Amino acid sequence: MKKNVLILLLFIALSSCNAPKGMVMTKSKANRVETNQKTSTSNPIVSIETHSYELTPVDLTPIGLNIKSELPKIIDTKANRIVNYAFAFDGVKYKRGGTTKDGMDCSGLVVTTFDSENISLPRVSRDMALLGKSIELQEVSKGDLLFFATRKNSKTISHVGIVTTARDGYVEFIHASTKNGVIVSNLAEKYWYFTFVQARRVI
Repeated sequence: MKKNVLILLLFIALSSCNAPKGMVMTKSKANRVETNQKTSTSNPIVSIETHSYELTPVDLTPIGLNIKSELPKIIDTKANRIVNYAFAFDGVKYKRGGTTKDGMDCSGLVVTTFDSENISLPRVSRDMALLGKSIELQEVSKGDLLFFATRKNSKTISHVGIVTTARDGYVEFIHASTKNGVIVSNLAEKYWYFTFVQARRVI
């Protein structure tokens, strides 16, 4: 009987000693779980979404503009060449009988210019007025000749010029003036308007 009581007391004593250890372990595990939860909350894991892009090659070749086709075409005609040749003497001083850049008179300018296109003309302006075709002033065009009677009280032709521009009644001509040398004048100028005699085409 006493032996049974001792065994019972020993069992109770052992049970009471093991209980606190189990509780401590349980509490410790609880603390670990709680600590892990706090750590997870304070350092959240952010998921980063990545994208992949496919690069398409771009042709960087400069765009060629056909500028030449947009510009007005300069027509190479005999009249244009004659006028351009005459302009080479623009500003040359007047010299009676002159035919070079050292000096030029009115008929000398015309003869030298037309000779560049193998067109032979008389050396005197009144003789030039007998050649080619007589045309109305409204019909004149680049390269035509204008004749004038510049001597006082005389209707005899004594001056000649080459038409450089003609449009809608607007006429300009290049000639060798006794005062200013080779220049471009407008037929609308009072002096040239009243001394004008006729226009002729020799091209």
